[in-house]
Amino acid sequence: MLKTIERNGGAPVRIPEGSLLIDGDWRSPSSGEFIDVFDPATEEPIAKIAAGSSADIDLAVQAAQRTFESSAWQKMRPLDRGRLLEKLALLIERDAEELARLETLDSGKPYYVTRNVDLEFTVDALRYYGGWSSKMAGEYLTLSPFVDDGGTYRAYTERRPVGVVGGITPWNFPLGQAIQKIAPAIAFGCTIVLKPSEEASLTSLRLGELILEAGIPDGAINIVTGYGATAGQALVDHPLVRKIAFTGSTATGQRILASAASQMKRVTLELGGKSPTIVLADANLDKAIAGAANAIFPNSGQVCTAGSRLFVEASIFDAVTMGVAAIADELRLGNGFDTQTQLGPLISKRQLERVSGLVASGIDEGAEPLSGASQENRPGYFYRPTILKNGRADMRIAREEVFGPVVLAMPIDDLRQVKALANDTIYGLGASIWTRDLNKAHLLAAQIDAGTVWLNTHNILDTAVPFGGNKLSGLGREFGSEAINAYTETRATCMRLEAPELD
Repeated sequence: MLKTIERNGGAPVRIPEGSLLIDGDWRSPSSGEFIDVFDPATEEPIAKIAAGSSADIDLAVQAAQRTFESSAWQKMRPLDRGRLLEKLALLIERDAEELARLETLDSGKPYYVTRNVDLEFTVDALRYYGGWSSKMAGEYLTLSPFVDDGGTYRAYTERRPVGVVGGITPWNFPLGQAIQKIAPAIAFGCTIVLKPSEEASLTSLRLGELILEAGIPDGAINIVTGYGATAGQALVDHPLVRKIAFTGSTATGQRILASAASQMKRVTLELGGKSPTIVLADANLDKAIAGAANAIFPNSGQVCTAGSRLFVEASIFDAVTMGVAAIADELRLGNGFDTQTQLGPLISKRQLERVSGLVASGIDEGAEPLSGASQENRPGYFYRPTILKNGRADMRIAREEVFGPVVLAMPIDDLRQVKALANDTIYGLGASIWTRDLNKAHLLAAQIDAGTVWLNTHNILDTAVPFGGNKLSGLGREFGSEAINAYTETRATCMRLEAPELD
């Protein structure tokens, strides 16, 4: 079912509502229950999505399993799987403006971001993985058996799709994250059940319509909306699901890993972060100040790799922190359809309360706000971009992921402190180092315990570069050639050759 909402600054937004995509059909939830969807920029209800249950998950997984085992799917040429992803990319390109408006309405982020970042990534990821579909390869091996019985032995290995994938996605990049799970699963021959975040499911449902239009076989991609505690947990626990691909909070990822262990499911977990931005005295200050701000404030700080801890050499500490504060003060918050808006709202009232509470705790513990540290006095879940100084590593706000536009600044008195300061966290997702000295850059980067270290930039991602975290930031890697390992398993076939004497 579709309805239309008018928003200033853009064409009407068509909203999919109320159904689950299971085995190529749109179905009502078995429970008959729905979840209200709110516009985070206005707090107004805009739609209802189905509250999928364990019964709906079972139907979807059964459909995915039937398709995976079908001769048509098993015999489909890898190139043809790639063509399906390319066709879906073309449909998304055709409807990119509509999808971007829908993402802006649902998530609150500015339209120019959803159109030029989210949609571009979505299309690029489909094409990238479509190209990988025909490039899986194994090895041919000459063996040296432990027991020499005079025979001649050979073996070959091949990459085999793991089976039905359960994809669980977050609300900060809804459409891109959906494709980040769907595209590699299909490219490498798996089928998938997607459970998007209940906070932002609308573009995933619109994607479902395009999946049908693209002619992707029924059951290959299923979409079940609902709460994590019910639909998400049922997907994790289902015995036919062979792999879970999850992006979200560390606490939820830990629960998923514990649940998956009982059935030895394969998992990739892309979780939280507390990424350090490290600015050295020899850095280009204009670029480093802008870079530090750009590391934390985009998407209102709702980015897993956000540079939420700012470490600056003491001699330039005031210049950098005041520079970041000046940028924060100039950022314009507002509705994502307003062309003047630079930052949108947080996703929900709950997230707004969490961010406000963490900032308040930091101030109570001695941090000094240089900018922001307050909600906007308007409807919507808006929070001013914030920089706090006089931070300490033992503060709650220094240790917990805020997931908001908030950075805590701390001085570096000696470069020998950098390793200890940067790694003093349970997380290890990203980090950036700003310096003109390549020796310092590379030697310090080697000491940072993180999945990605950026030099003189931050938050630059590409589907060709493996992405993931260390410690409590996750398990496994997505993107690049690592995706093959994430969605396939190696099978070895060994043979003893018997032949007439050829000598």
